[in-house]
Amino acid sequence: MTTDSSGRGDPARTVALLWGTSERPRRGPKQALSTAEVVDAAIELADADLDLATLSMRRVAERLGVGTMSLYTYVASRAELIEAMLDRAYAETLPALDAAAADGDWAAGLRRVAEVSWQLYERHPWILQVFTGRPPLGPNAIAKYDLELRVLDGGHLTDVEMDSVLTLVHTHVEGLARRRVEAANTERRTGLTDAQWWAVAGPALATVMGPDQFPVASRVGQAAGEEHQAAHDPVHAYRFGLERLIDGVAALVDSRG
Repeated sequence: MTTDSSGRGDPARTVALLWGTSERPRRGPKQALSTAEVVDAAIELADADLDLATLSMRRVAERLGVGTMSLYTYVASRAELIEAMLDRAYAETLPALDAAAADGDWAAGLRRVAEVSWQLYERHPWILQVFTGRPPLGPNAIAKYDLELRVLDGGHLTDVEMDSVLTLVHTHVEGLARRRVEAANTERRTGLTDAQWWAVAGPALATVMGPDQFPVASRVGQAAGEEHQAAHDPVHAYRFGLERLIDGVAALVDSRG
């Protein structure tokens, strides 16, 4: 569930924070921390909780052993802290994306773009709770976007089409990554695996629904359930859907050749 959104803080102040151009206080005691340490502490808390809703400036301050108000000399608000957390996390993707951009194979590169994001969400599931309709404007976010575009550059797509392909791939990855996180959360909350849940739900459903009543749903549902050992497999859906997306982009690229 989305609990926050990027772009909520003061835009100019956020850009200054992310690009390191914020002015430091000229008077007062010497600062004991760096902004990077504050951001790293916030990421550690969010990773541990798997939930951004519990993140507060007070908890970050407690983790660092400082007073809450002292954090505001580094980051002016929780909204801007979240922007900095996103940009810090995006830095992890740059080496793999740089290699993908240099490879010269747009289809393999696009698979890598998707996989890098898939793994990022796995490491930091709290990112899925941030709506990025207003994109983060930090150096790592922009470097990430630039490298992803380079994967597609020179492949007979227009600039707008390149951007649209990335949006399509990221929307697919984000949606299935969210399903994966929700499935894991459901298992933790209920204490039942999908197989254990179906062992109870299946026989109960069979008493009220038969294959004569819903023949196609019964046949397909049984086949999918036996294949995935669950009602739905986000990993399979991610990989299957990604290949179909690449097939579609390939058809568009080939039509320009």
